[in-house]
Amino acid sequence: MSEFQGIHEECGVFGLFSNNQTDAAGMAYYCLYALQHRGQESCGIVVNHDGLFYSHKDLGLVSEVFVPETMQKLPQGKIAVAHCRYGTTGGTNRANCQPLEVNHIKGKLALAHNGNLSNAFELRQELEMGGAIFHSTSDTETIAYIVTQKRIHSASIEEAVLEAMKELEGAYSLVMMSPTKLLAARDPHGFRPLCYGRTEDGIYVVASESCALQSVGAKLVRDIEPGELVVFSDQGVQSLKQQVGTKERTNCIFEYIYFARPDSVLDKISVHAARKRAGAVLYERDTYDADAVIGVPDSGLDAAMGYSEAATRAGKKQIPYNLGFIKNKYIGRTFISPGQDNRVSQVHIKLNPIEEEVRGKRIILVDDSIVRGTTCAQIVKLLRDAGAKEIHMRISSPPFMNPCYYGTDVDSRENLIACKHSVEEIAEIIGADSLMYLPLEALPVLCGHDQICTACFSGKYPTRIPTDTRKDRFETPLSQSEKGAKGKGQQE
Repeated sequence: MSEFQGIHEECGVFGLFSNNQTDAAGMAYYCLYALQHRGQESCGIVVNHDGLFYSHKDLGLVSEVFVPETMQKLPQGKIAVAHCRYGTTGGTNRANCQPLEVNHIKGKLALAHNGNLSNAFELRQELEMGGAIFHSTSDTETIAYIVTQKRIHSASIEEAVLEAMKELEGAYSLVMMSPTKLLAARDPHGFRPLCYGRTEDGIYVVASESCALQSVGAKLVRDIEPGELVVFSDQGVQSLKQQVGTKERTNCIFEYIYFARPDSVLDKISVHAARKRAGAVLYERDTYDADAVIGVPDSGLDAAMGYSEAATRAGKKQIPYNLGFIKNKYIGRTFISPGQDNRVSQVHIKLNPIEEEVRGKRIILVDDSIVRGTTCAQIVKLLRDAGAKEIHMRISSPPFMNPCYYGTDVDSRENLIACKHSVEEIAEIIGADSLMYLPLEALPVLCGHDQICTACFSGKYPTRIPTDTRKDRFETPLSQSEKGAKGKGQQE
């Protein structure tokens, strides 16, 4: 569980290419299920059957949107793209559901996007001044427009995408489907993950995380390189690297801290191992003794385990890793709730402390982040009420200090608790006996290199800061009113 209240996570993208007709929708369904942690707002699947696109998209979870009768209406196909969304640019409405479908003189295109363009506002303004009419408030439509423009004057769809990549700034991992090809592209900085694998019967699968490949029996082939465009067609797999190395590589460090599933491997780095290393760093810098270390489910568990194992390796008093909470697996992540009252009540519904593991003990409590402090305070109180003697909060990331323009929905500093209070003050606010963050300089230890984006912690941005940073900058009265509308399959 994250401390993220009103701060959204990433999207999940999926693509499939087969030389034969296959149950592409079924495979997309299972992969979206595996990527559900990356977005619970909406989802969609587009299947290519002999050049014709069949799709279904709606608000809600994968299991709510793709009920059996809906799945039966999607035909078999050789190519498919799919998406689960938690948007950082654009409102919650059906118009923003992906994959986005485009019809133009050079053929159809379906596109799914994970990330956020830092120059989306300027690009959209330029397009609108040229007569473009937008139907959504997502910057994904901007990408689709630019690719379509380039396609008119290009010999192939891949040539068009390479030209479009020259104009796009910021974070984008894309899967695109033409009538005959599947394309996967990653921005030259490599902010967001993207990889592909292959099943035993030769089906290629592209996904945001390697955990999704495993869900359909595909083995990881490799990560797509930052700036690379990979084309899957009847002619095989083609790698186009014209944009590789044109920008400094800066993988998002928060993918390892929180976004990705722990069983995923991103750019050859195990997420589980990275989080354990964060816990080990916390132990090495700690000065408090304790009786047990407890992780906040889910993304605090690995770091808590690493903390305990580091204590054992140090040869000092062992600090056992205890299961301090039982999580109700049927409750969504806390920050999804629309209001503060719901968030607070969901903490109690979602987590139950195990009193036998905490009563009378000095507890090291590990979580991935603190943003506003409210959820964290509720969790600390749960342990207090269960009889914990002391609670020392340990955070496996540095303090959140700056907006993110690359896909994490932090668009200002005003709601970040670390921008207003000292570490000691935050400890008092959340009710902990002490508080310690992971040091900023320790972040490269997590993934073994320093080619990472730490802007949300350090304020050092690898791209130009956007001229317009409002997340609602594309909103219209219509899309604002649609925010409250509950469509079929939308979460209550």
